[in-house]
Amino acid sequence: MTKRDISMAVIRRLPKYHRYLSEMMERGVDRISSKELSEIIGFSASQIRQDFNNFGEFGQQGYGYNVQDLFREINTIIGLDHTYSVIIIGAGNLGGALANYGFQALGFDIISLFDNDPKKIGKSLSDVEIRDINILETYMSQQPIDIAIITTPVHVAQDIADRLIISGVRSIWNFTPKDLVVPEDLIVENVHMVDSLMTVAYLLNEADGAVS
Repeated sequence: MTKRDISMAVIRRLPKYHRYLSEMMERGVDRISSKELSEIIGFSASQIRQDFNNFGEFGQQGYGYNVQDLFREINTIIGLDHTYSVIIIGAGNLGGALANYGFQALGFDIISLFDNDPKKIGKSLSDVEIRDINILETYMSQQPIDIAIITTPVHVAQDIADRLIISGVRSIWNFTPKDLVVPEDLIVENVHMVDSLMTVAYLLNEADGAVS
């Protein structure tokens, strides 16, 4: 079975497995059963077994899972066993925060930021140079990019995406509230933070209503 056969629901659970297994290794946990993992992670034991079975047989009956081996397998399945070249378009507060986050430890190598502000161009964030957005295409012709992170104002997001696509970007992590129009084969992951915050507001409002 290839990754393309795996449902998106399963794929979106993989990072959570990765995170919890990493924490277990830090605590010195050697092995764990699906039942124990269920109690920690919040998924049912049967769901966990089904998820892992999509990629092969990782556990042993009566033994459970070797935490280090399972972490290594999940790491490879996600694709964290190699490095990705990443650029950030928009060196404002959000772009700067992402540059400082520490994604490099996971293999996401942020190699450049781009902005149109003359006061920022030529400076660095986390030892990464901020370049003029006007040289984006030239830069990408010399340096293939796996992931472009867009943190620009919404009104320029589509134009930036178009330029990235023409320049051969492989995927986009979009932090703007713009639903980008892209080719079907281009990978786009949207992070609409305002939508998420509105969800919190709704749930808070519902909770207040239940109390009253």
